Parts: sequence; structure tokens; C-alpha cells
Amino acid sequence: MDNDKQSFWDHLDVLRAAIIRIVAVTVIFGVLAFFFKEQLFAVVLAPKDSGFITYRLFDVINGMVTDSYVADFSIRLINTGLAEQFIIHMKTAMYAGVLCASPYILYQLFRFVSPALYTNERKYATRVVGSGYSMFILGVLLSYYMVFPLTFRFLGTYQVSGEVENMITLQSYISTLVIMSLAMGIVFEMPVLSWLFAKLGFLSADFMRRYRKHAVIIILIIAAIITPTSDIFTLLLVSLPMWILYEISIYIVKIATTCKNEITITI
Repeated sequence: MDNDKQSFWDHLDVLRAAIIRIVAVTVIFGVLAFFFKEQLFAVVLAPKDSGFITYRLFDVINGMVTDSYVADFSIRLINTGLAEQFIIHMKTAMYAGVLCASPYILYQLFRFVSPALYTNERKYATRVVGSGYSMFILGVLLSYYMVFPLTFRFLGTYQVSGEVENMITLQSYISTLVIMSLAMGIVFEMPVLSWLFAKLGFLSADFMRRYRKHAVIIILIIAAIITPTSDIFTLLLVSLPMWILYEISIYIVKIATTCKNEITITI
């Protein structure tokens, strides 16, 4: 019993040490991001101007197709609270710190959990964590370079009347950017979750093929919610990666199910 208690407290000490290291590294990155304010907000606020790479690329494509270019635009953000800019600065630096420290955070958590796993479980856990993290980052990058800029340009320049001027707050801009990035990161977890559900026996490739049409409709609805624009081209560009992820998920589920059946038959 004493040995069990000692073992429990040993694990607790290891967990506490891991948490301390995680917090320390996250704070260090957050502090660095806080002091590099100009560079941080140059990246964060880049999508609000027409010079952003996504707008230039889409305008070139639009010009090649229709021989017309979208006029330059620049949306000015406002602040309505006395301490709001400072608070947003701290929050943004914290988000940047967590994002930069995320590989180290995953490493520390996996290092703590891995001793309790068998060799084959550790192999699968490494694949799931690594693949999940990579797909999440891809989703965040897609949101930053495509989903958020296109949505922001449409909503930021949309007017019901010329007499009504858009006055977008910095808080609204940052919160929308964070929420969309998080949402797209989660959407890009579809292949990883599909593989996991297939391994657990909850999902099959036949089921996903049977409801492919329903999935396409749901994908279009989600894309329309994420990018509420009247431009069908933008809607298709957002929904296309999601549809590709669904098709990839079908293939991954098929492989996972086949491997599982082969293992079962061998046993």
C-alpha cells in the first residue's frame, strides 16, 4: 500500500513538473510575443488591407477570368474601451504563446502518458497526436490565408446603405479571427477522428459512401456559415478542402477497417 501511495505521488510530482515546464515555456513565448508587438500585430492585422497576399492572388485570378479587378480597400478598426487595446494585446500575445509552445506542450503531455502505454499503443498514440496536430495547424493556416480574409472583406465592406458606415472594433476582429481559426482547425481533424472511430468500430467506409450526398450538403452549409458571401467562387473554394478531407477520410477508414479485420482473422 505504501508503495502504491509512493508511486501515485511520484506520478503526481512528474505531472506537476511537466505542467510547470509547460506554463514556463508558454509564458516565455507569450512575453516575447508581447514585446514584439509591431511584428505580432503586423501578422494579425494583415488580412484587413487589400495588399494581403490572398486578396492579390484572388484579384489576379478574377482578372484573368473576367478582366476585372476588385478595387483596393482598407478597413479601419476602432477601439471603444479605455483599457481594451492593452487587454487585447495581452490576449493576443497569450494566444501566440500557446500556439508557438504547442509542440512542446504536446511533447510534455505525451512524455507523461507514454510510460503507461504498451509499445503498440504508443505507436498509435504517436501517429494520432502527430497527425492531429499537423491537421490542426493546416486548418489554422487555411483559415488565416483564405477563410477569414474572404469573410472579413465581404462583411467589412458590406453596406445596406451608403449612409451607414462600418465601424469594426478591434475586439470583434480578433475574436472572429480566433474563432474561425479554431473552427477550421477542428474541421481539419476529420481524417484523424475518422481513423480513430474506424479503429473503435464506430465508423465504416460503406457508411460514409452511402451518406456522401448528405455529407456534401452539410459541407456546403458549413462553408456558407463560415463564409457568408454571395460569391459562389468563394463558397466553392472553402467547401472544396472540406470535401477533399471527407474523401480522404473514406480512404483512411477503409484502410483502418481492413487492417483491423486482418488482425482479427489472424488472431
